[in-house]
Amino acid sequence: MSKCINVEVTLEQVGGNVSRLIKRFIKKVKKERIVEDYLEKSHYVKPSEKRRRKKQKNLQNARKAQQERDRKLSTK
Repeated sequence: MSKCINVEVTLEQVGGNVSRLIKRFIKKVKKERIVEDYLEKSHYVKPSEKRRRKKQKNLQNARKAQQERDRKLSTK
């Protein structure tokens, strides 16, 4: 079973501003990956497909990091 996550934001935390309350709640939900976990578990994905997606994501992150490093070096 998955772990139980309680995400809560009170009006006192945001100074009574409802729009900030909603933004903070959405940010916390994204940080805890609640929606992503639900979507992942909504249908079966073969282990080979999981590995393929993970490998592609790692390659994308590596390319992005390399571009950032190159951009920082070129501006100096």
